Amino acid sequence: MAQRIDGKLISAQIREELKEECKAFVAANGYAPGLAVVIVGEDPASQVYVRNKKKGCEEIGYYSEVHELPASTTQEELNALVDRLNADERIHGILVQLPLPKHLDETEVLLRIRPEKDVDAFHPYNVGKIMIGDYDFLPCTPAGVMALLERSGVEISGKRCVVIGRSNIVGKPMAMLLLHANGTVTVCHSRTKELASVCREADILVVAIGRADFVGADMVKPGAVVIDVGMNRRADGKLTGDVDYNAVEPIASAITPVPGGVGPMTITMLLKNTLTAARKAAEK
Repeated sequence: MAQRIDGKLISAQIREELKEECKAFVAANGYAPGLAVVIVGEDPASQVYVRNKKKGCEEIGYYSEVHELPASTTQEELNALVDRLNADERIHGILVQLPLPKHLDETEVLLRIRPEKDVDAFHPYNVGKIMIGDYDFLPCTPAGVMALLERSGVEISGKRCVVIGRSNIVGKPMAMLLLHANGTVTVCHSRTKELASVCREADILVVAIGRADFVGADMVKPGAVVIDVGMNRRADGKLTGDVDYNAVEPIASAITPVPGGVGPMTITMLLKNTLTAARKAAEK
């Protein structure tokens, strides 16, 4: 029976630690870390994420702002808001909720956020720092995966690690973080040949492909640690990951469930990045 890696529990532990660290920061500096979240339009999933981010800030003791803009917002209006938040000393982290409406240029907006306030770690400056291993912030989902592995006692050094998915948000930075932790890393994707046999070599398998129940028992080595980053909705409305949990759980040594695995960690890592940004700003 595999160890169930409980993201809710580990996320709650980290948030308790952040609460204490926030209190110490406020005592030392006289103000709280500040996070601004910008949402354009009325995407239901984005609205849920934004509410959870605001709630997380309140829980830990941060100052937070939510800027809800109509779907008709122009590029110039959005750029002007980002510029204003860049200049606002109360704001240490800026997050523009993606996806944006199609008429807006996401790249232009992400480039406009000052790297020291880019708590999503999407700016090319921060991406480059992650590549060389000299970073201030980490993308929230890969950082959450690393925290789950570390706090569950999973040794990465010397292990064969396979990442399925090569997105800029999860797959590529995930591979870099495992590499920095001395894992031997293979990145797989839709064009990978003999995918199942590559996956069966993994001591640690991280799946972020966006296809429900894609990884079955035939793709997992006995005793492997399986991290499921996927979040998909079945026809019956139930959430499921990219891993067929019931098939893989008897084979793996440890596995994350969906929901309740990687998901709760993402916003927690955003809150951690915001505190880091506030500390860096206070040092100047």
